Amino acid sequence: MIEIPLTWQLAKLGLSISMVLGLGAIAVRASPRMAGLLAGYPLGTALALFFIGLEISPAFATQSAVHTLAGFTATMALGAGYWVAGRQPGVKGMASGVLGGFIAWLAASTILAQFDFTRLSGTLVTLGAIAAFSGLFRAIPDVKSPPSRSFSLPALAARACLAAAIIFAITSLAHWLPPAWAGTLAAFPVTMLPFLLILHLNHGAAPVATVIKHYPMGLGSLLSYTLCVSYTYPTLGLLWGSLAGFATATLWLLGWMQLTAWYRRRAT
Repeated sequence: MIEIPLTWQLAKLGLSISMVLGLGAIAVRASPRMAGLLAGYPLGTALALFFIGLEISPAFATQSAVHTLAGFTATMALGAGYWVAGRQPGVKGMASGVLGGFIAWLAASTILAQFDFTRLSGTLVTLGAIAAFSGLFRAIPDVKSPPSRSFSLPALAARACLAAAIIFAITSLAHWLPPAWAGTLAAFPVTMLPFLLILHLNHGAAPVATVIKHYPMGLGSLLSYTLCVSYTYPTLGLLWGSLAGFATATLWLLGWMQLTAWYRRRAT
């Protein structure tokens, strides 16, 4: 494995911490529904694919991105496993949720890694999974967590450190794994999981379930981003390819929010 420059490692650390704190600040002050949508924004995946491309090669990151398209199915399986197993309050419920989520994620990832996905097949698999999990989660009630006026420093530190550790683990393992597994790891919910843990400890299982409920519909921006960079990494390079991916993901998210707002207005 090649030696990674210290500046790259520091950049990875700083970006990992910043993105989790940013999501937490928005989601806790807004609503679990918005948190679920924002958890599908390509923060962790973008960071993982970018540093995989930087540390290994853009070609490897491009191959990985194709498998990431299908890997989002495993991420939704993690949410379902957490929801099923983590219904108790406190540390016990959180630990059970994490265990159930990881078991579901590993099972789904192992199945997905057996297939040689294309851009089309990977996208279709996740679109089918979005429909299936959205139907499964439909009965979950929307519960808003009490607004937090301030952030606990230990909670912030724990959330940021966990996200950074996940990013470092993903990018390190990518050096030893084939693109199929590296891409599946890049789909891991780096920003969502730390937020779920803190939310569970502070407010219980109900708001966590609401975040999980809305997560599949937020995956459109992740799919848009990943599909875009699978084309733009080889042509535009890592930086401009990533910026093009963020632009595509943002347009999708804004369009989806406008569509859902219009639908709610019609329903009232």
